[in-house]
Amino acid sequence: MSEPTALVALRGASYAYEDGPVVLSGLDFDVREGRALALLGRNGSGKTTLMRLLSGGLRPHDGRLTVEGTPVTYDRKGLTGLRTTVQLVVQDPDDQLFAASVAQDVSFGPLNLGLPDAEVRARVDEALTALDITALADRPTHLLSYGQRKRTAIAGAVAMRPRVLILDEPTAGLDPDGQERLLATLDGLRASGTTVVMATHDVDLALRWADDAALLTPSGVRTGPAPTMLARTDLLQQAGLRLPWGVAAAQFLRAQGLLDGASPGPRDAEALAALAALAAAPSPAEG
Repeated sequence: MSEPTALVALRGASYAYEDGPVVLSGLDFDVREGRALALLGRNGSGKTTLMRLLSGGLRPHDGRLTVEGTPVTYDRKGLTGLRTTVQLVVQDPDDQLFAASVAQDVSFGPLNLGLPDAEVRARVDEALTALDITALADRPTHLLSYGQRKRTAIAGAVAMRPRVLILDEPTAGLDPDGQERLLATLDGLRASGTTVVMATHDVDLALRWADDAALLTPSGVRTGPAPTMLARTDLLQQAGLRLPWGVAAAQFLRAQGLLDGASPGPRDAEALAALAALAAAPSPAEG
C-alpha cells in the first residue's frame, strides 16, 4: 500500500542566496500529518532556509512546494492559503513581536485574514489559553520575560490555526522549568491536531520528543523514526551532532545483557530509571 500524501512537501527544491553558494539542492522533504518532526544539523546546514521554504518565506529557485499534493502559488491568494496551513516561529521572539500588548500582537495574523472581530477575539483567547498566557493579555510586550516573549510569539502563530507549526530552536534560552512548560504546551497542541516541526541542536530533546528526525548532512537530508536516525553514528557525525545519551545508555544496557535487542531504549530520564529499577529487582528464583 502506498504512503499517504504528505501534508506539506518540497520536491526537487534548490535554493541559493544572492552571490552565495547553493544551500539546498534537489531536496525532497515531507512533513507528514500528526508526526512530531525534529530537524537537526550543524550551523550552515540549511535548516533555516528549509523552514522558510516550507512556510513560504522563501521561494525555491528550482522544484516546488506542495500542500496535500497541490503546488503552492506565490501570489497573494496562494501565500495567504499557505500561511493558514503553515506557520513559522523564529528563534528570537524579538524578531516577531512588534505590537504594544500581548493580545494586540496575537491578533495581528487573524486581523490580516479579514476575519470578523468576534472570530479574531475567539482565536486570540484560544491561543492565549493554549500557551497559558491569558493573564498577560494586556501586558506590554516590552515588559515580558524572555520565556513569556517566546510563548507570545508562538501564540501569534497558533492564532492562525495552522495545521503545521514550525519552531526554530523553541527551547533555546529557556531555563529547565520553562523548557518543560513549553514542551507540555506543544504536547497539548499536538493532541488538538497540530503537526509540530522543531529545529534543534539538542539531540537528547529530539530523542525524547520527536516521532521522526530529519538530519541535514552535506550529502542531503535523511529522515526516519527518531530512535533509528539518532542511533546512526555515521549520519550524526556528518551532521555535526553527538550521540544522544539515551542511545548510548541503551547500547550499554544491551552490552550488559540488561536490555534485549527488541526492546526500545530509554528516551528520557524517567524511562532510564524504570529500566534500572527493573534490572536491579531480584528474579523470582531469588525472591
